[in-house]
Amino acid sequence: MSRRHRGLAEGQQTPAEPHVTQVMWLGSPQQLAKVDVSEVPVLSTRINVSETARDLGVVIDSQLSLWTLSAQVAAVYRSGYYQLRQLRPFVRSMSAGTVKMLVQAFISYRLDYCNSLFYGIAEGLMSRLQSVQNAAARLVSGARRYDHITPVLQELHWLPVRHRVDFKIATLVYLSLSSMAPA
Repeated sequence: MSRRHRGLAEGQQTPAEPHVTQVMWLGSPQQLAKVDVSEVPVLSTRINVSETARDLGVVIDSQLSLWTLSAQVAAVYRSGYYQLRQLRPFVRSMSAGTVKMLVQAFISYRLDYCNSLFYGIAEGLMSRLQSVQNAAARLVSGARRYDHITPVLQELHWLPVRHRVDFKIATLVYLSLSSMAPA
């Protein structure tokens, strides 16, 4: 057990770590306009107030605007394309099955994680997520940039992102109504 964790177990206070601690004011735009505090003292350090925060990998903003979710979509978009750029140089040296498995592990996971939050988001944001899946499908199948992507997605048995979100919501509703919902 680390010294930090031993101290917490023994009830000792440990200093806040500014690089992992986030403070964010929550409220309507009118309420947030009244707050003029940019730093908050926490134990022996000062933490800057931020506009967005990440919790369990989901980015939220100070107004809890889950309908726009632009910060979360941007994070998924960036990380998805980053992973695709990392995989691209190695595709020719791997089998098609290996490439598909890696893309599903690195890209599909990112598109599916907390994707029920994307239900009902604007079409422009959904198209950014769909572009990540399309690029992943092209990487797996070897399709060119201007080839139609729908047949490629069908061949891979991948639902488009909007349908993945709908399927997840429908599955959660079914499980809830059947008393088999996740705890």
